[in-house]
Amino acid sequence: MRKALTMLVTGAVLVANDVMPVPARADNGGLAAGIVGGLAVGTLLGAAAAPRPYYWPPPVYAEPAPAYVPVRCYWTNGEPVWDGWRGMWYRPRIQVCD
Repeated sequence: MRKALTMLVTGAVLVANDVMPVPARADNGGLAAGIVGGLAVGTLLGAAAAPRPYYWPPPVYAEPAPAYVPVRCYWTNGEPVWDGWRGMWYRPRIQVCD
C-alpha cells in the first residue's frame, strides 16, 4: 500500500512538472532553492519507499544452567544373589553414585 501511494505521488509530481513548466532563472537564489527542495523531496520519497527493518523479539533471559558438579561414583559388591544356572551364590558388582 505504501509503495503504491509513493509511486502515485511521484507520478503526480512528474506530471505536474511537465504540465506546468516554469523557466529556471538564477536570480534571487531560485536555483539553489530548487536544488535543495529537490534533494529534500527525493530524500522523503526514498525514505517512504525503503523497506522497513524487521526487529527480532527482545531476548529472553533465563536462569543459567547449574554448574557441572562431578558425581562421585564407585564400584562395590552388592547383596548376595543365588544363581540357579551355575548353582551358587555370588555377589554382583554394582555402581554406587553419591
